[in-house]
Amino acid sequence: MRTAIHRFKYHSIRLLAGPLGQLMSRYLLDNRLPVDVFVPVPLHPHRLRERGYNQAALLAQEMGKAMDLPFLEDALLRVRSSVPQVGLSAQERRDNVKGAFHCADGNLVGQRILLVDDVCTTGATLEACTLALKEAGVSAVWGLVLARERSR
Repeated sequence: MRTAIHRFKYHSIRLLAGPLGQLMSRYLLDNRLPVDVFVPVPLHPHRLRERGYNQAALLAQEMGKAMDLPFLEDALLRVRSSVPQVGLSAQERRDNVKGAFHCADGNLVGQRILLVDDVCTTGATLEACTLALKEAGVSAVWGLVLARERSR
């Protein structure tokens, strides 16, 4: 899984979005979560230009197709750039993403969101995204990632 995620995220192998998104969809089918819409964790526009794509958005798009649920790529925006989270402590990660996200979609009020990302280490990014979504009036936020960092 680690190799697949690294190739997908850092080596532009976008074709992995299909099988990885299907894997996440299979999990969701087996573990029904009451969600209405898929929202990917956004990249800052500078990072998006550098990478050329948002890996979380590709996963959420694949899941939306497989589950026949809407996928809203621009519902959540990254409004503040941050340094990459790799190598930061848990507190540094929380500080790094604090206030970095904003929900731009007023139509999400009362909706149940599945927040999609590739990896979760401390949960700081998912937490910051959840706060932005809850401030916008969503009723519930679930998170689903491909992998979680192993405890050391």
